[in-house]
Amino acid sequence: MRALLYDPEAPQGLRLGEAPEPVPREAQSLIEVHAASLNFGELAYREERARPGQVLGWDAAGVVVRPAADGSGPAAGTRVVCFGPPGAWAERRAVDLADLAMVPEAVELGAAATLPGAGVSALQAVRRLGPVLGRRVLITGASGGLGRFAVQLAALAGAYVIAAVGSARRGEGLRELGADEVVVGLDGVRAPVFGVLDNVGGPLLAEAFSLVEPGGSALSIGKASRRPTSIDFERERLAGGDRRLEPFVVRSPFGPDLAYLAGLVAAGRLDPQIGWRGPWERAPEAVAALLGRRVRGKAVLDVKGQG
Repeated sequence: MRALLYDPEAPQGLRLGEAPEPVPREAQSLIEVHAASLNFGELAYREERARPGQVLGWDAAGVVVRPAADGSGPAAGTRVVCFGPPGAWAERRAVDLADLAMVPEAVELGAAATLPGAGVSALQAVRRLGPVLGRRVLITGASGGLGRFAVQLAALAGAYVIAAVGSARRGEGLRELGADEVVVGLDGVRAPVFGVLDNVGGPLLAEAFSLVEPGGSALSIGKASRRPTSIDFERERLAGGDRRLEPFVVRSPFGPDLAYLAGLVAAGRLDPQIGWRGPWERAPEAVAALLGRRVRGKAVLDVKGQG
């Protein structure tokens, strides 16, 4: 089958080539992939984490072509979205039943493909903050795919959302998604916040953490800056800091969260925010745009046309 393979010598480290057919386990469905989406995290560190010839990609949406051998799960022909380990950027992939969900007819498969990595991470991160109804939540890197989902989901949860971006242009459209404030950098954020969802890392995470009120928390979701963060915890102790800073890790099973998000999209309550879309032959172009911070929202690759 055809697949996007990691090749350190190819443009952006990707080339279309041949890969072995996936062999589903008993509790896995075989999916014909129609669309896949890109995530900053899986691309920024591909040189350290991927091996040459490996099929990359976490997020895909398509159609079941072989139901799970144990008799459970969706039937052949069912439209699904799935989230799993690398292997999504291929004509077919095998997926655990716990990590896929049916896609409502009202949701186009390219839109569904945006939901796994970014949407599920944003959903679980907002939940991790705890009750946010009427509370101030700061989201850094709010212009990216995960950030735009987080803005919408935090607003749906009743939070007062502050969306922090790198430039005014990157912040366009965030108020329409539910942000109460859109700020460039954090200098304009004066009042404390209950929670922080940080997608940038580096010094900005330290600055954001300093804004957290007692009893609140900051979650480090990503490191788009690719810079380390230094926190003076002795200063925190002396200040009697009663606030939490923790690395966020998305947790499986993903199926229920995917189903919930797909339902929100079908109801018109969640916008996938596709900022770049094209055939998978143009994957290097999409990767360059995403890593160059030129995509507002998600980048989607069409593997088998649109549907």
